[in-house]
Amino acid sequence: MYRDLGKRILDIIISTLAVTLTLPITLITAAAIFIEDGSPVFFRQKRVGKDGKEFVLIKFRSMKTYAKNLPSSMAKDMPLTRVGKIIRRLNIDELPQLINVIKGEMSIVGPRPSLPSQFKLNEMRRENGSISCKPGMTGLAQINAYDGMPEEEKAKYDGEYYENLSFFLDIKIILRTFLYFLKPPPVY
Repeated sequence: MYRDLGKRILDIIISTLAVTLTLPITLITAAAIFIEDGSPVFFRQKRVGKDGKEFVLIKFRSMKTYAKNLPSSMAKDMPLTRVGKIIRRLNIDELPQLINVIKGEMSIVGPRPSLPSQFKLNEMRRENGSISCKPGMTGLAQINAYDGMPEEEKAKYDGEYYENLSFFLDIKIILRTFLYFLKPPPVY
């Protein structure tokens, strides 16, 4: 029951509350991006969603307008704006994904949405069943993440999440995500 209905109700409650509470930050961030580097303010990218269906993920744009569209693991050398460095360090660039959650394309908790070009990761998710979960803003792999985590390990965590999906696991992941945000941000 939670997997089908309860999770969606939790997503709507949390995302609606989060959009309301973060509205001032969202407006300030959008204005700062526009003032520094013009439009667009949002970065849109095709990602793989539930059951392998593609959707358009929304984030605040942190790179210069001329930057290439790359996976985050390859984007380290791409030119970030000054605002982009700050919003990435504080994870503010992720806030627009709350719209994806409200629209039902994403969940608060689930496997992070992959790129269509991440064939190996997408195939491993098909094999372990986690492709049937909505992608999440945070997930089991993210709370256990480290720089350069191999796709095999991400897929292992995604499969573990799929097998054990429950209200209590989602709450645990949300709480551990908040603990992550309380750590001092990395210095670039």
